[in-house]
Amino acid sequence: MSQHDKPTWGIFFVVLGMTAITVNDMLIKLLSGDYPLHQMIFLRSVIGIVFSLALVQLEGGFNILRTDKPLLHLLRGLLLVVSNLSFFTALAVLPLADTTALFFVAPLFITLLSIPLLGERVGIRRISAVLVGFAGVLVMQQPWSSEGLGTGERLVLLLPVLAAFTYALCQIMARRLGATAKASALAVYIQGTFILISLGFWIIAGDGRYAEGTDNASLQFLLRPWRRPDVDDGLLFLALGVLSGVIGYSISQAYRLAQPATVAPFEYVAMPLAVLWGWLIWDYLPSAQILVGIILIMGAGLYVFLRERQRGRP
Repeated sequence: MSQHDKPTWGIFFVVLGMTAITVNDMLIKLLSGDYPLHQMIFLRSVIGIVFSLALVQLEGGFNILRTDKPLLHLLRGLLLVVSNLSFFTALAVLPLADTTALFFVAPLFITLLSIPLLGERVGIRRISAVLVGFAGVLVMQQPWSSEGLGTGERLVLLLPVLAAFTYALCQIMARRLGATAKASALAVYIQGTFILISLGFWIIAGDGRYAEGTDNASLQFLLRPWRRPDVDDGLLFLALGVLSGVIGYSISQAYRLAQPATVAPFEYVAMPLAVLWGWLIWDYLPSAQILVGIILIMGAGLYVFLRERQRGRP
């Protein structure tokens, strides 16, 4: 077994990372009514990069931050920024479980993207599973129904799907970059990209001028002015920073140490955890329609990855 083929450790890190992600999502939803998203990302990433740099020291020192693929690391970071912005903007107005379920079309996107990007042959069984998964998205969104949803709300429902698409691209890149980069270094590159992008948002929209005149909750979350965190919220921001470091390291390490087809099914531990947080904190349980969509998406994703393991996909 090579240093990049350790499935047990890969599974451990992906479960740790997904658990941290659901707690992170829950805290961001709790704070989304008072702070802009780019401020939360900035504070979270500043704390997270300190955590990640400490891990860099443990994995070999600052020399491991050197790379001969800076543009690829930047592209991966930008993809993850788009994924986070899309997901959290939707999370401000959608229930946690619903947003998480829509995001889990990511494994299906990985299957489709593997055709042009990895030269993978995808047979009729996996294509059928992908179609079933996207049918689950349609069941959850019900585009044929006009009740209670305007154009803006329809667009918000598509944001987790956009997040899933960019996340899938990011994880395909992680497997390739992980052959020459440590997980802590990958995490530092990601945190650095988040800091630069959030500072750009602050320069352009930090005074909240673009949020004036709109009552859309998602746009308000994205564009409202920065403010000093309340004392009680300070610990939550600190927790977000630590969670950010744990997430960046764990997910990078998982896809670095094991094949995507091995670890990716374990990302689904986030789904029951999202339902649990929604029930405990917001007293929300998914409707029958949402549960049908969740089952279709999860079932399709799990089938795809089990099929890939059976085929011995490299």
